[in-house]
Amino acid sequence: MKKAACVCLVCFSLLLLCGCSEQKEQSITVFAMDTVMTMTVYGGDNKTLQNLTQEVQRLEGLFSSEKTGSEISLLNQNGSAELSFDTCELLRQSLEICRMTDGALDITVYPLTKAWGFISGDYRVPDEEEIAQLMSLVGYDKAWLKDGAAWLKGGAEISLGSTAKGYTGAVLSKLLKDEGISSAVLDLGGNIQTVGSRPDGGEWRVGVKSPDGGILGVLSIRDMAVVTSGGYERYFEQDGQIYWHILDPKTGYPADSGLASVTIVGSDGTLCDGLSTAVFVMGRERAQELWRQWGGFEMLLLDSEGTIYITEGLEGSFEPESGLEVLVIKSEG
Repeated sequence: MKKAACVCLVCFSLLLLCGCSEQKEQSITVFAMDTVMTMTVYGGDNKTLQNLTQEVQRLEGLFSSEKTGSEISLLNQNGSAELSFDTCELLRQSLEICRMTDGALDITVYPLTKAWGFISGDYRVPDEEEIAQLMSLVGYDKAWLKDGAAWLKGGAEISLGSTAKGYTGAVLSKLLKDEGISSAVLDLGGNIQTVGSRPDGGEWRVGVKSPDGGILGVLSIRDMAVVTSGGYERYFEQDGQIYWHILDPKTGYPADSGLASVTIVGSDGTLCDGLSTAVFVMGRERAQELWRQWGGFEMLLLDSEGTIYITEGLEGSFEPESGLEVLVIKSEG
């Protein structure tokens, strides 16, 4: 599951810290946004941790599709809603990623995700007729945003789960920097947001988890987000077939792109979060073209054959485990 993987990432990175610091290390663990979050801060005081927790809970109360009374649940229920700044901003950025990826990320797949049981945990394989009916509700162009209000067309519903934790990481990072904190690592359930550098001035070393439970390698970063997605995070098996939670918005079925996991690295946590899902849907070839066209992020792709591909911006920053093959994606293919 994604939340288990993220804990491994942070623990691994912290174990690799070397040297001592006079800055006080503080850590807090909370359950929010359907996952376990562990936030470790160097400096500050108990109030700093309280502020982080309160901000996570506040944002969850705005963004959740399942919490009664949240802005997104009210939007889904009524087809329109007035939105706060944060919900507007997250929805705006999410729709931009939908357009950027030509719908490989689509926030309106929520009814399909519910039908497969990935929200309730009551897993099932919908029949073709049900899939076809629900597909009529899918299409990010059914969501409109203007002047602090949003509308949904034709019974569409949305979920911002594919981008909410990335946005939350960015908000928390700014909160800490505004309080004068220059060193922190935030594990937000599969999303790692680093703030500044390690207390000793070095780079954070973040382990990238393999679908088999091991480690693909280590990323050395500072002041960046690292988000990993894969079919192994949440899935069920029926009649010998595995079905995972990342759905292809073009088919209504679990994505089958030849990728086993995707890790996105960049300064924009929301973008990294959304692209980790979109790239898994797109597959390597389309993802390479997306990266060459847009830039602004780096990626590590593990295909179903066990080969690792990294974009050239990660050369020198990624140390693979011994024996793993790594191929570099160049900006000019």
